Amino acid sequence: MTLAELLPSTGCSTEPVLEDGLWPDGTRIAGQDLVIGGVPATQLAARFGTPCQVLDERTVRTRARAFRAALPGVEVVFAGKSLPCPEVYRWMAQEGLSLDVSSAGELALARAAGFPAARIVMHGNVKTAEDLKAALEHGVSRIVVDSFDEIAQLGALATRGQEVMVRVTPGVDAHTHAKIATGVEDQKFGFSLASGAALEAILRVAEQPSLTLVGLHCHIGSQVKHVASYEEAVRRMAGLIASCGTRIEQLDLGGGFCAPYLKGDTDFDLAGFAHRVQGALNYECALHRVPLPRLLVEPGRAIVANAGVTLYRVCAVKESTRTFVAVDGGMSDNPRPALYGVKYAVRLVGRGGKAKPVTVVGRHCEAGDVLAEDVLLPGDVHAGDLLAVPATGAYHHALASNYNQVCRPPVIAVSDGVARPIVRRETEEDLLRRYV
Repeated sequence: MTLAELLPSTGCSTEPVLEDGLWPDGTRIAGQDLVIGGVPATQLAARFGTPCQVLDERTVRTRARAFRAALPGVEVVFAGKSLPCPEVYRWMAQEGLSLDVSSAGELALARAAGFPAARIVMHGNVKTAEDLKAALEHGVSRIVVDSFDEIAQLGALATRGQEVMVRVTPGVDAHTHAKIATGVEDQKFGFSLASGAALEAILRVAEQPSLTLVGLHCHIGSQVKHVASYEEAVRRMAGLIASCGTRIEQLDLGGGFCAPYLKGDTDFDLAGFAHRVQGALNYECALHRVPLPRLLVEPGRAIVANAGVTLYRVCAVKESTRTFVAVDGGMSDNPRPALYGVKYAVRLVGRGGKAKPVTVVGRHCEAGDVLAEDVLLPGDVHAGDLLAVPATGAYHHALASNYNQVCRPPVIAVSDGVARPIVRRETEEDLLRRYV
């Protein structure tokens, strides 16, 4: 059973039908308008301008609850990097999730949200001295160490039994894009299991009197579709637990659960994951005769991706060997197509018409600033039209930049017909403040 099947039905049956699973829960078409969280997209664009990132609060909360319901007894840790925003962190705290951060900046957002330090985990392949000091000063519950240098540095900075987890590279291929595959050898994350570095890291943590080893951590990649990849990670991590000679109380399997971006994409099999992974962990621990550790998972994209929709205004249409539809945003608010070839669906809001394939491009001075290729839009698409792109809740706000000194868009939360900014639009005054 997929995550979408575990979620409550919205009971919405409107025509024309939106692509199944891509849009926030309850999104519908009224006339030719697109209604998100009870608010028409045309109203959102008129009130907040474009580009505009819209986030449906109910969808975020519902998906967070689905993880907790499917995994009772498992600590569900929201991957804060997927959508770093104090208001979103508050929603996660209210839904009973923990939070992971990977920098002093993300921790500052968590502090602004009032997120309980006892439910914050810090990790990342590089944590500067400032990151570590911020984590220690705030009293985050666990720090995931990622290098021998970091173990020594943290050991010197900590003054009490700071709880740590060791990040392990388990050598599991998650069959995802190379740039988001993090569980295989020969990349920057974690201590290699195959080389013996992971076992050595465990021993070095034990040598630090100011550190307390409480668990192991791994993350096999992003947009992972196959539960079998997590089962293999469990088998390898259980073997390490058996060989390390010390009690491992927690096992964090990371996140990376896939989300649908295009029509026909499958949602993640959350029920299957819950059954098979916990079964594999029980079996392996019994086989190796080691105590069963508490399981942690770190969903991010699976909670927020399909809660988000980005609105753009068409600025120009060019006819060449293909039709280019240029919008007022681009790779500064969505670099993911340029980074790893992610494909998106696009819908014209406000009217219909006979469709033809077009390429939607951004406003930036790069030939690679392409948002979506070969998408079907009305053949008479023109400047002033409003476009909506679903599945933009994860890593869009997080990865946004000021390329060409373009100001970053706002994030607008919608819920039950009410829209409110949770991140305001950046201004030119904001840009100028940094220049000396």
